[in-house]
Amino acid sequence: MVGRTDTSDELRVRFWGTRGSTCASGPQFVEFGGHTPCVEIRCGERLFIVDAGTGLSALGSELGTSAPDKVDILFSHLHLDHIGGLPFFKPVLLDKNRVIRTYCGTLEGDSAMEALERLFAPPLFPVRLGQLPARFEHHGFKAGEPLIFDDGTRVETHLLNHPGGATGYRFSHRGRSVCYISDIEHSEPWPDPDLAAFVRDADLMIFDGMFSEAEYPSCRGWGHSTWQKAVDLCRKANVKTLAIFHLYPGHNDQFLKCVEAEMQSAMPSSFIARERQSIAFAPADGESVADRPDVGKVPAI
Repeated sequence: MVGRTDTSDELRVRFWGTRGSTCASGPQFVEFGGHTPCVEIRCGERLFIVDAGTGLSALGSELGTSAPDKVDILFSHLHLDHIGGLPFFKPVLLDKNRVIRTYCGTLEGDSAMEALERLFAPPLFPVRLGQLPARFEHHGFKAGEPLIFDDGTRVETHLLNHPGGATGYRFSHRGRSVCYISDIEHSEPWPDPDLAAFVRDADLMIFDGMFSEAEYPSCRGWGHSTWQKAVDLCRKANVKTLAIFHLYPGHNDQFLKCVEAEMQSAMPSSFIARERQSIAFAPADGESVADRPDVGKVPAI
């Protein structure tokens, strides 16, 4: 067994918001959390933030002044539950020299600038993003094109089936890979072969499992899926670990624990994402370590 490597070599994921559509609040929503989507992904020390839901505020408090001078936020799409935390991100408020770079994938290649400027302005919001201390840069791309950053880091993208479109991301580092596939409605037939090719052999797939199979028929066309379809995709594409994400705000802890047990009977390496839960993958020749806050250390994946 190769010993655990330094964290600077790992591909790391931490969940800061796991709910979809709107926040969930109350004692019955403690274990899995109540904030809307935000995921921290580190390729070594290289920070990416995927989606800027209300979970972004807690991530910002954690980063504080240690945030990099340039922060990259990748949007899956621009629905309110994925952008509402943006003006409450602490690094925006602390340093006028910091640059917040947003990336938005659409069919046309437009950036998020116009949409964000409409939302974060009176009378809908009292402060414009341009009035905040940090400077924003907005970048658009066509979903399906790779993103290549100024340090040479490459992130693959994929167009998802969601009203108005959405973008999936694949992050790779030292022979490991994580795919973020949120806000997707499964197609027929399923699994979609192009999506299966995109996520193939990933160490972790974060997937939209908002509805149960019983709920889905009445929510068809809303742009979301089920954990069963996620497991089908994992099997087709040889994905090693599955995290169900974008949780329905009406599903409480008791309900989700029952769902997780059912999931794990079908795919033992699957789990339902919890706020502040982290998982780390050492380089391909090293050991992978997962950290589940509810149970402490779990076996290496």
